[in-house]
Amino acid sequence: MPIYLWGTTEQKEEWLPELCSGQKLAAFGLTEPEAGSDAGATRTTAKLEDSEWVIDGAKQFITNAGTDISALVNITAVTDSQDGKREISNIIVPNGTPGYEQGEPYRKMGWNASDTRPLSFDNARVPEANLLGRRGDGFKQFLHILDGGRIGVSAMGIGLAQGALDEAISYANERKAFGKSIGKFQAIQAKIADISAQLEAARLLTYRAAMQKDAGESFTLTAAQAKLITGRLAVRAAEEAVQIHGGYGYIEEYPVCRFYRDAKILTIGEGTDEIQQMVIARSLGL
Repeated sequence: MPIYLWGTTEQKEEWLPELCSGQKLAAFGLTEPEAGSDAGATRTTAKLEDSEWVIDGAKQFITNAGTDISALVNITAVTDSQDGKREISNIIVPNGTPGYEQGEPYRKMGWNASDTRPLSFDNARVPEANLLGRRGDGFKQFLHILDGGRIGVSAMGIGLAQGALDEAISYANERKAFGKSIGKFQAIQAKIADISAQLEAARLLTYRAAMQKDAGESFTLTAAQAKLITGRLAVRAAEEAVQIHGGYGYIEEYPVCRFYRDAKILTIGEGTDEIQQMVIARSLGL
């Protein structure tokens, strides 16, 4: 997933050179065992003691936290709780901080090239200056980041669907049955035609969300629409490509087998389909 940093100019000048030098990676620690779609239910805490944040808690399904070139994780944490109100802030925790540990990578159905693992914090201490942005702005910050991330995930969906379509067309032209290529049968043509038309519509919607973001316009609604449509399209395109390949589509030798496994996460990561529907409905005034 893309990583964006917010904060004062001084904070960026301090962190960005370290992050970018030597091809370093940063992670975004939002999801927790008890806080997935309901990200506001964060339980990780950060208490200010003697000009240090003392962090306790856990994160899960975090990308890029434990690679050889990972530099830091930006986590959301509860920095105050009074009268039932929870203040959430963003704090930078460098790799190697005592008390901060990265768990073993998950064994996943797909996206096996992506580093994904749980994180734990046990009395991990970082300087007060590691607060990213203003204290208490964490909820607003991560909602903004998720909006932008949804455009990126939409682009992934477009790419996967396009790859599945390309493979399906190529195989349909090569594979022969009943004396002709299977691409000459209307049943196969209908599958390919539907995916092609839906792909172009989804591509334009994703471009629109990106253009709105670049123009500084509100893009929450369009990003959620693009994420919802492209994730589902990627799953369907991969499924149809496997179906067109028949038995070969179920064998690792053919790319569509991997496409099928990788596609499903696009309906879950960066907000599930159900969350996108909620965002869309609220944006429409419901």
